[in-house]
Amino acid sequence: MDTLAAYKEHLREIGKLESALSLLHWDQRTNIPRKGHAARAEVIGKLTKMVFGLSVADELGEYLEKLQGADGLSEVDRASVRVVGKAYRRHKAIPPAFYEEYAVASSRSETAWEEAKEKSDFQLFKPHLERMIDYARKFAEYYGYDESPYDALIEEFEPGMTSAELKTIIEPLRQDLVPFIKRLMEEGKRPQDGFMKGTFSEEMQRELSLKALSAMNYDFDAGRLDPTVHPFTTTIGPSDVRITTRFLPDNILSGLASSMHEGGHALYDQGIPDELRWSGLDEGASFGIHESQSRMWENLVGRSRPFWKFFAPIAGEIVPQLSGIPAEDLYRAANIVQPSLVRVEADEVTYNLHIMLRFELEEGLITGKIDAADLPELWRDGMKRYLGVTPQDDAHGVLQDVHWSSGLFGYFPSYMLGNLYSAQFFAAARREIPELDRQIEGGNLAELLAWLRRNIHQYGKMYEPKELIERVTGEKPDPSYFVSYIVDKYSDVYDLS
Repeated sequence: MDTLAAYKEHLREIGKLESALSLLHWDQRTNIPRKGHAARAEVIGKLTKMVFGLSVADELGEYLEKLQGADGLSEVDRASVRVVGKAYRRHKAIPPAFYEEYAVASSRSETAWEEAKEKSDFQLFKPHLERMIDYARKFAEYYGYDESPYDALIEEFEPGMTSAELKTIIEPLRQDLVPFIKRLMEEGKRPQDGFMKGTFSEEMQRELSLKALSAMNYDFDAGRLDPTVHPFTTTIGPSDVRITTRFLPDNILSGLASSMHEGGHALYDQGIPDELRWSGLDEGASFGIHESQSRMWENLVGRSRPFWKFFAPIAGEIVPQLSGIPAEDLYRAANIVQPSLVRVEADEVTYNLHIMLRFELEEGLITGKIDAADLPELWRDGMKRYLGVTPQDDAHGVLQDVHWSSGLFGYFPSYMLGNLYSAQFFAAARREIPELDRQIEGGNLAELLAWLRRNIHQYGKMYEPKELIERVTGEKPDPSYFVSYIVDKYSDVYDLS
């Protein structure tokens, strides 16, 4: 077997194990009985160690060394060697025993977080969180960094991004968004939404979500929709990309928005071509680029006026109390701005402020400027400072997100970046598809999806985020697209002059 064939077979073996792990994680967060968590953690730890061992195996390093700069490689193969090689060198520094220990602790930590959130008791989770912070700091040391240990963690999710660059993005955004939100609250005319009040069955909400996902062209023969505590999308393997969502009995829009958001993630993964499968390229360019897809479908499509002109009759058929409500009223009700406690329920105007707080806190945790014991109080203070609201319990405060329980420090900034990228991508799509709004209004979302497949999905992880954005839009990443979108849209929704 030649080197390239052996290299591809090695990656395929990693992919098979990762597929099994994905299924175990999906089951753990959807169906597993409570008493099954302890044993599951051990199994996940074992498989994770096996994947990690193959990912840093000496023979993989030998394949990469031989293939680096070799003649006759396709563009895909060259990209695979580059991306896998970067990950190999990064992870080779981590001892396998340490990684297995981390995987077991992470699984147990997530279970402890679920219990702590259910009981709204941070103290139940605190020792697990402290352990995860310690692991994250050790990972940063193993990876290495130039300025901040937090940069080493961001690199895992958003290649090429640093905490210093994030601060240069956040400060202007804060300066634009905070006073605009204040204007909306003080001078704007809040849309009516009384017709959205009530109790809605899970069955009704599920049907609404299925209709939206079908319109988005999500392939149900290659996926499924299930309820969970904290919505997520997972790729089990080729042609198996699963969505989860959360239905709140008193909020008909929450489950719909969540399903469209996760559907955006799933469309990205379903659109990655077969030639990239199990090559190290069969995932999004970065977490921020992935988030741009979910936020685009949730917000720029799902909360748009054209979408509600299309979707209002469908919603009226499924939800009797929405029958006969004008599409314009539904559109405005779907775009109410209200500073709130919970990130996943935040409107698109205030959402980034939630991320700014998390970035501020987790950077402090990793650099040692913040002690985990102080998090609940720091969270309350930050929410008051950023959004003018204060959580009264831990479940709606510091315990609301699953990420830290899994050791995913450096992940949160990708949510904000996804918002910024989505607006820039959508502006480019509008330029190239002049009839885009009219198509959405007619329920034709296929051409937008085809544009995304052609410009973003087909490349998987072949390009780093900044390079991909420039290829797609002809410009460097530019947050002004997001600010213009927000100000223009919500000045109209809130009748600001």
